[in-house]
Amino acid sequence: MSRRNPRLSIAWKVGMAGVAAQGVTFGFARYGYGLFLPEIRRQFDLSVSLVGVIGSATYVSYLIALLLVGVLSTRWGPRPLVICGGMSAAAGMLLVAYAHGTGMLIAGLVMAGLSPGFAWAPYSDAVDRMVPVHQRERVMALIPSGTAFAVIIAGPLAIVAQGPTWQYAWTAFAVAALAVTLYNARILPGGSHHHAPRTPQQRLGLRWFARRPAVPLYATALSYGLIGAVYWTFAVDAVSQDLKDNDPTGPLFWTLMGLAGTAGVFTGSLIQRLGQRRTQMLLFLAMAVAIALLGVAPGAIPAVAASAVLYGPAFMAGSGLLAVWSYQVFPERPSTGFSSTVFFLGIGTIIGPTALGVVADRFSLSAAFLLTAAIAVLTLLAGPSRPVGAVRGAEHETVDAQHAKAEYRSGTHS
Repeated sequence: MSRRNPRLSIAWKVGMAGVAAQGVTFGFARYGYGLFLPEIRRQFDLSVSLVGVIGSATYVSYLIALLLVGVLSTRWGPRPLVICGGMSAAAGMLLVAYAHGTGMLIAGLVMAGLSPGFAWAPYSDAVDRMVPVHQRERVMALIPSGTAFAVIIAGPLAIVAQGPTWQYAWTAFAVAALAVTLYNARILPGGSHHHAPRTPQQRLGLRWFARRPAVPLYATALSYGLIGAVYWTFAVDAVSQDLKDNDPTGPLFWTLMGLAGTAGVFTGSLIQRLGQRRTQMLLFLAMAVAIALLGVAPGAIPAVAASAVLYGPAFMAGSGLLAVWSYQVFPERPSTGFSSTVFFLGIGTIIGPTALGVVADRFSLSAAFLLTAAIAVLTLLAGPSRPVGAVRGAEHETVDAQHAKAEYRSGTHS
């Protein structure tokens, strides 16, 4: 099949490389901290305030990586940036696994926090350069689902890796990150995109980033980051607050969320069938209900299970929606545009846990979840309009796909 249609083979390999990279950087390096937090807190005797400071530091490092990607993507190309992300994930998780003190632990978590910032946005350029036009949206929507597959692996490991053995799980995560990085180094192109059509490009500046169609995109990304960070930070705590130590309910909830989240692989088909506007409405309403269930009945197993089943696919598909939407708003510089989109997402991740943590302290965790659910509903006011601009023309696609095919066969990717 690959001989008859080499483009299909390239699209498949790029998609799988992206799925694996998102799995190790988001599913392991980023969200592993929340899943293994009880064990980490016990070993290092961390206070609640220090846990919050560490969490904020990892999000700040994520934003720094996003800014670097926005500046360097057009010059370096996808490969070196994704390699930076994979190596920071592997090195950071090894530091966490073998940390002998709080300082080494924080350094490892901050380094691991850099990784998703480096390893997500560059796939907009990789897909643009290597995948034919008619497959790009599906591949872009597929890549974020890697987080769900990694969460499925991490949840059972958290049950098995009780006590000091949690460090072996992080060692395994680091080895997986290294393997995925080597695979991406072989697949992805590097260097500037010399084969794009020679059309004048608007100079980068505030007007370029603040174009009118980008405003609802940024608002949705900000909300998505906020409600996502609140859920990932507090959901397991809400589910486990009345349970005994080492009760498996929290990790099982995490695993169920990941299993349901694998439905995110169909995000591209969903967008094509419903359109971006209806897809956004469906996803944010599902997240709102999922969050509200934890606010109303965090101790009820049916409500907890329903929350995981609703939130998993909606959150994973939300990442794909933002990737496709951003590509249509910024077709001439996909990675730079997507970096600005994910930057707003990152701002939301910093605001969410801090602001809603204050609400939880003053009122209750249930009140914080209900307020977050209301924010998810309000996001529907910032829906996407019709696709902006035409996707690259057929002539460009033909030249680009032929070049990508030649690159892949020669193994140079430069």
